[in-house]
Amino acid sequence: MLTKREKEIFNLLVNEYQTTEIAKRLDISPHTVSSHRKNIFQKTGTNSVLQLIKLGLEKGWV
Repeated sequence: MLTKREKEIFNLLVNEYQTTEIAKRLDISPHTVSSHRKNIFQKTGTNSVLQLIKLGLEKGWV
């Protein structure tokens, strides 16, 4: 469902990293992180990090 990069970003979001921190850690632009976040939310049908974490717990991703 999620690409390798989206999974990386998902895990960082779950661990409370902010967009700028994720960008620095993965050596990509904050805009790219935002695009991946948007894609993650769209693919999972979620609208917030909290919903994303809840889904991750339900699916065993976390």
